[in-house]
Amino acid sequence: MRLYDTARRDIVEFAPGKVVSMYTCGITPYDSAHMGHAATYLAYDVLQRRLRDLGHETRLVRNVTDVDDDLLRKARSLKVHYLDLAAEEINRFDETMRALGLLPSFAEPRATSAIPDILGFIGMVLESGHAYQAGGGVYFSVSSFSDFGQLSHLSRKDMLVLAAERGGNVEDPNKRDPLDFVLWQPSLEDEPAWESLWGPGRPGWHIECSALAMRELGPTIDLHGGGEDLIFPHHECEAAQSESATGEVFVRHWMHVGMVQLRGEKMSKSLGNLVFVHELLKEHDGPAIRLAVLGQHYRKTWEWRDDLLARAETRLLSWRRAGQGEGALDEVRERLDDDLDTPGAIAFIDDAVSKGKGVSRAARLLGVL
Repeated sequence: MRLYDTARRDIVEFAPGKVVSMYTCGITPYDSAHMGHAATYLAYDVLQRRLRDLGHETRLVRNVTDVDDDLLRKARSLKVHYLDLAAEEINRFDETMRALGLLPSFAEPRATSAIPDILGFIGMVLESGHAYQAGGGVYFSVSSFSDFGQLSHLSRKDMLVLAAERGGNVEDPNKRDPLDFVLWQPSLEDEPAWESLWGPGRPGWHIECSALAMRELGPTIDLHGGGEDLIFPHHECEAAQSESATGEVFVRHWMHVGMVQLRGEKMSKSLGNLVFVHELLKEHDGPAIRLAVLGQHYRKTWEWRDDLLARAETRLLSWRRAGQGEGALDEVRERLDDDLDTPGAIAFIDDAVSKGKGVSRAARLLGVL
């Protein structure tokens, strides 16, 4: 199998051992899953299915960020407890992913379940000399880590722009460097707080994934990723703090998924241009939605259009009518081993159907049941 590795900026061999450890960043449960979420998690689902088909055991961990600025802000606006809001959205997310046919995760740990792990991890980073205390919080010093930028390969100028856009708070007066990032922060008066050696507070954004990955999978992960908008700052910061704490390689292979757009702009909660999966499921079959997404290559940025779903429904009907069989199975395996080429795999299944062959096993490898 060959997959694109973000850090190496090339399609390279992916040859893990018998047990494959995988971590993908999960949701912040303050709103419903949209097509961008679906595209990300479906890519990792197809990867898992092919790895299992090859004889591997996969252990995919997907976290839940149930304490975070966005969640707390939304709960405050709704005048509800942040964990009540999280529970409601987590339930809806799980139902949505089941409808799309996702395999169950090896673990779905919540950030709030890992406070002791997070505190211990921060202690390790401090002891390694890569963090400092200031203003009641703890910050990672990027200048102390010579490999900062190993994943994103961005210039300092570009890093500053993206950090400012993506919650990095580059103007925080407690920072020695605008690119330094928070590991532990004091809580506002109406926010949850936990006791720590550095005062009451709550975790920063990046620290939970490092702590949870280490707790669930160990210090080094075979494959890690999420949407490409997480490359910087989130995953860059994860790698820096993890390797500073353990002295070991954090991730062997980085895999990121392209953005889904609507009317020319990235689909995101901040822009409000969202297509919610649970709304589509009211009128459409889960496997058809899955097929519409898998018709796009996972690394491609693409535009959501309603006609994609109509075409997927027609395709799904033809596959079902073709019946049981192993038509196109070898070709689908070959396409998935070539950087997870799901559009190419779908084309081979269509061709087999046109020749009167049953394609149930090939469709099942794509998770289309």
